Amino acid sequence: MPPHHSLSSPQPRPEVTSTGIVLDARLVLGEHESVDIPVRFGYRSDDPFAVALEFLGPAAEAGTWQFSRDLLWEGLQKPAGLGNVRIWPPCTCHGRASLRIMLRGCGSVVLVDLPSRQVRRWLRRETFTLVPQGSEDTLIDWAAELDGLTA
Repeated sequence: MPPHHSLSSPQPRPEVTSTGIVLDARLVLGEHESVDIPVRFGYRSDDPFAVALEFLGPAAEAGTWQFSRDLLWEGLQKPAGLGNVRIWPPCTCHGRASLRIMLRGCGSVVLVDLPSRQVRRWLRRETFTLVPQGSEDTLIDWAAELDGLTA
């Protein structure tokens, strides 16, 4: 008979692992104008559902954005997202070979083009190796989450 786990029994906390990649991106300023900027994607096993996109260098004032890892993966295949984060895959029929991410907040919109192959490779080889897709919820301490909600 399998062991019974209740919400109140403490679960061992797995070791936190992380991965990141720095990419050369293009900040889209207009239809025919863009500037090169460095960005960093980060992923941590203790926040298994999210990736972080951090703007570096002169664009650092745009801050760090967190959004769903599944949304990023889906956006590599087809247009994805609603609201503050929207993602479009490369569209060679319109001459765009990059992954495009739109970030909307505080009355402004930022469009960023990223090398789709590098993002796809990083997701597959790094993040999905750390935490396989579909197993994210096994890393959540549900008792602690429930305690936080009821405190």
